[in-house]
Amino acid sequence: MTSRTVTLLDVARTAGVSKSTASDALQGSGRVAEATRDRVRAVAEELGYRPNSAARRLRRSSTGAIGLHLPQTATRLDYYMNLAFGAVARAQEEGLDVVLLAPASTLGSAGGASGPVASRVDGLLVIDPEVGDSAVPGLLDAGVPVVTGERYLGPTAAPTGAVICDNAASLTALLDHVTERGARRPAVLAPAGTSAWATALRATAASWGQEHGVDVALRTVPFAATPGEAEETTLALLRADPAVDAVICAPDGAAPGVLRAAATLGRTVGTAASDRTSEEPGAPRAEAPRPTAGEPTPLLVASCVDGTATRSAEPPVTAVDLRPAAYGRACAELLCDILAGRTPPDTVRRHAWALETRASTTTPT
Repeated sequence: MTSRTVTLLDVARTAGVSKSTASDALQGSGRVAEATRDRVRAVAEELGYRPNSAARRLRRSSTGAIGLHLPQTATRLDYYMNLAFGAVARAQEEGLDVVLLAPASTLGSAGGASGPVASRVDGLLVIDPEVGDSAVPGLLDAGVPVVTGERYLGPTAAPTGAVICDNAASLTALLDHVTERGARRPAVLAPAGTSAWATALRATAASWGQEHGVDVALRTVPFAATPGEAEETTLALLRADPAVDAVICAPDGAAPGVLRAAATLGRTVGTAASDRTSEEPGAPRAEAPRPTAGEPTPLLVASCVDGTATRSAEPPVTAVDLRPAAYGRACAELLCDILAGRTPPDTVRRHAWALETRASTTTPT
């Protein structure tokens, strides 16, 4: 095995033991029979295996806790609270506590953040890291394994692992959906900021429009825009461009503001059920009915993030269910797997989302 680096898995397979047993044998830990320990060490020497010091450090656990770093706006967003609950539940199954890292505890003088954090936890979960978040570089360089929820786009040390969603695909699905429902002039209220999620949504809105020959009206709103901010932006958008017939709102919980703006301007939300074609699979969809002269254009409304606000709105809003609790579990599970040596560093896992179609794009209010 001289053509590539010999891995712990190579040693385990050759010795006829599990990866965890091989790891314990080489580190002198765990309940491994002396004969097995000697055999594993002999195989490692024969193959030329060289333990990775960083990997050994990743597998060392001493505090029984992991840290969770969320965006500063997370405390008022339903999505991040559900994600945190999922992460806590999975960590507890592994016997680990979760320490929520407040922004103040992760900031500080240059180089001073990583030491205290590393001494308190065995690993870190950093969710939706933004390039503009000054705490993130120190966390990534804290000397413990770090799993990010979404990729970090900044110029610093790479995380130990990541769990990512295909955010371009989810917005594409929403844009395809509203155009299938008859929208000719969709708009996207995209989030500001430098997270991978925000960056992907802005880029996708532009690229989808170019690919389909459709002029997508793109407006930027705060990453955690309130319903009031979404309402204000939508009112300005629809007054300036009455031809807009679909609004996709990105921020969690902001979609009801779009509905209020539509009501203020007398815009009916949804498309008439009687004007739609058969719902059988593969059946073509008719365009949403066009208004007569002087009648406001019907408006389709959708959201990039599902939650209580979209489900309980009137009408309920079509949205992408990012499954935040399951996402939090997935992030914590990857970190636990890395800490336990079940998964190698540099692992990237993908998290699935689902499109939930509701009345805001199907029937009138």
